[in-house]
Amino acid sequence: MARPNNDPAYLNTLRDYYAENRVLPSYAKIARLLGFRSKYAAVRLVQRLNRRGFLRRTGENRIAPTEEFLARPMAQEKVAAGQPAAVSDADGEVISIDQVLIRNPSRTVLVCVKGDSMRDVGILDGDIAVVERGAEVKTGDFVVAIVDNEFTLKELGYEQGKPVLRPHNPAYPMIRPKEDLEIFGVVVAQFRRYATKKAQAW
Repeated sequence: MARPNNDPAYLNTLRDYYAENRVLPSYAKIARLLGFRSKYAAVRLVQRLNRRGFLRRTGENRIAPTEEFLARPMAQEKVAAGQPAAVSDADGEVISIDQVLIRNPSRTVLVCVKGDSMRDVGILDGDIAVVERGAEVKTGDFVVAIVDNEFTLKELGYEQGKPVLRPHNPAYPMIRPKEDLEIFGVVVAQFRRYATKKAQAW
């Protein structure tokens, strides 16, 4: 009788460990974490996960996660914002969040949004903006700009050929820089993290 394949469950345990500690455990700790009787069982598991592309060896003979390790399953069905619909992540596409949000890693920085001047376009206080530096800037882009030595996130516009920064909250005025406007980067994506209770609500 074939033995059950527990590697997917072991892999998920390692993913949870990595998310909490930002480093993968040693072979001895893997054995304790997964309830193995010997370190050799942990070595064999790592070898299997390595062959499948989830782990890689570093120059220091340690193990590190690959992009496949960091990828997450994507549900096949789209979630209805109206009437509820059944959703399953079984056999869905597996993607890395970086692949979706970040196009040029070497030029990308994450910026925490402060304030509610962009609330009407869904950019809220505490959101994380994905900002690409050196990107082509166009009218209507949401940008992080430097005005009077302070950072601000606004929509870029022009009045009589001069740049202006438009908020999306009527409580805030248009910003008309008196001197040259410096664009720090273009906002290409954003995300926010909800409290666990909210994140589980459909």
